[in-house]
Amino acid sequence: MPRFRRILLKLSGEVLAGEKHSGLDFGVIQDFAENLAKIRDGGFELSLVIGGGNMLRGRDALDYGLDRVSVDSIGMLGTVMNALAVKAALANINIPAQVLSAVGMPPIADLYNRERARDFLSSGHVVIFAAGTGHPFFSTDTAAALRASELGLDCVIKGTKVNGIYDKDPAKFSDAKFIAELTYSEAISRDIKVMDTAAFAICRENKIPVWVINIQDSGWADNIINGVNTGTLLKED
Repeated sequence: MPRFRRILLKLSGEVLAGEKHSGLDFGVIQDFAENLAKIRDGGFELSLVIGGGNMLRGRDALDYGLDRVSVDSIGMLGTVMNALAVKAALANINIPAQVLSAVGMPPIADLYNRERARDFLSSGHVVIFAAGTGHPFFSTDTAAALRASELGLDCVIKGTKVNGIYDKDPAKFSDAKFIAELTYSEAISRDIKVMDTAAFAICRENKIPVWVINIQDSGWADNIINGVNTGTLLKED
């Protein structure tokens, strides 16, 4: 049985770049869309927030002296490009999808509205939230937590490149220990970096669990559909 039915999937923009590490790999995106279709066809209400790191690495731009507001604004546009790419890939396999942007830019993307988002989700659309919160200084993790809270969703699923949360970086330490469950207070006190503190705080306050999974696992969509006990579950204290 699935753990959750009304879910928001949060992933980094780098996932859409594949082995190119930047830009868009449309083969990867089409494969990703087919997994999304599988989840949606399983009877789930599915929404997404995708980062923009494949379009802009904010730290690099800041290192060259660009101001934070400008960098974050460019990053917001990167998330819109990613959202449109995923929407197009879903349309290619006849899955209805809608991009709702925190920054209105008709006719490219409609402005986010909670009631419209609810209507699209209930009618079977995959809803892709773009442009973060619409404000600088807030991450797309925070945007994901905010949208999930506004819509009263069951869970935020954070797609990463590892199997969940460890007590230290498993890429650097062979003795890193996997953590199957963690409270928000523990995640914040231990400075777990899988999401930022603001996102953790929003999810904790609104009692929304965060399920951290490996998005590069070939069976990730099936794991969501079947509620397989994999990854790390972050939950209220």
